Amino acid sequence: MISKGKKKGAIRFAIQANGAKKVEVAGSFSGWKPVAMRKNAIGEFVKNEPLGPGTHEYKFLVDGQWVTDPDHGEYAMNPYGTMNSVVRLEE
Repeated sequence: MISKGKKKGAIRFAIQANGAKKVEVAGSFSGWKPVAMRKNAIGEFVKNEPLGPGTHEYKFLVDGQWVTDPDHGEYAMNPYGTMNSVVRLEE
């Protein structure tokens, strides 16, 4: 799931990953380097990331397995023949 973060220009990434030990988010905004997410009080893994305007592709890494965002319906094919989640931000 994505939503506006608390700070201006930030996006809040969140995923419910029951039983997961380690969850990260990676995308075009991080050079596809996984960024650790933290587990909140209701059991979601969350991370706020500053993103500029434009189209950003991303995926979650749940205990070493790549996962598209189950709560966001826009996807793009990646060079590996699988899908990435997509978020588009206007100026």
